[in-house]
Amino acid sequence: MTTLAWIGTGYMGVPMARNLLRAGYAVHVYNRTEEKARPLTEDGASLAASPREAAQQAEIVFVMLTKGSVVQDVFAGENGLLAGVGPDTVVVNMSTIAPEEATAFAAQVEQAGGRYVDAPVSGSVGPAENGQLVILAGGAQGDVARCQPLFDRLGKKTIRFGEVGAGSSAKLSINLLLGVMAQGISESLLIGESAGLDRAQLIEMIGESAVNTPMLASKKDMWMNEQFPAAFMVSLLSKDLGLLTAEAKRRNIELPLAEAADRTYADAVRSGKGELDMAAVWLELKERSENQ
Repeated sequence: MTTLAWIGTGYMGVPMARNLLRAGYAVHVYNRTEEKARPLTEDGASLAASPREAAQQAEIVFVMLTKGSVVQDVFAGENGLLAGVGPDTVVVNMSTIAPEEATAFAAQVEQAGGRYVDAPVSGSVGPAENGQLVILAGGAQGDVARCQPLFDRLGKKTIRFGEVGAGSSAKLSINLLLGVMAQGISESLLIGESAGLDRAQLIEMIGESAVNTPMLASKKDMWMNEQFPAAFMVSLLSKDLGLLTAEAKRRNIELPLAEAADRTYADAVRSGKGELDMAAVWLELKERSENQ
């Protein structure tokens, strides 16, 4: 059976790597903060002392980190991932990064002798735990096919959009919709409540309408209880919207809704809501209204 490495054991990395362990794969894990990798070692993973050590012991290396600069730090140096890449190693980067970062990382991996697939995911902690993510892949068809049995353990669907960078472009596209939808629902609740309508009934109305979305079902208790335990943090969505708006400017595309959402989520980070769930955009908008 294919031997794996998993680098990055945060909110998403732990349940995803755990699903591979449960499927019987040997997994070597590395995280900069060693303690965060402990839940996986308790499940049978081997703890690597460095990214290089993890990569040297694996045929396929998964990377799930917060942003491109952190990925670069993990890649670089004598103990970095690139130093451990062999001639048949596939590096699967599941981090949400800019498409141009994906192509740059692919060039580094290929120069080191390996292969590269960018495969960010659509879905948060719940789908990660249940193996119900959507894998958004970019890379050579043969490399994606080689990873497919693993993707099938991590998600319910894999969509290959094209060559390296296409998966990252797809992730920014879907996260634009994610941010706009959460802000749209929040604004609908706020304007309704300002008119004296009941919040629970407003949520019921949206749920019975043509604009109902699984997001509403997963976040409605947060909006009702004004408690926002993180499944997908505001800070991460804000980072993604920043990448998206930068990409739109680079391509000379006007995206007014994306720009508005980018500003709102950035404000939410600045006001201390970065570690809350993205549904806390409602709280940001509510506080703005109260302070006017």
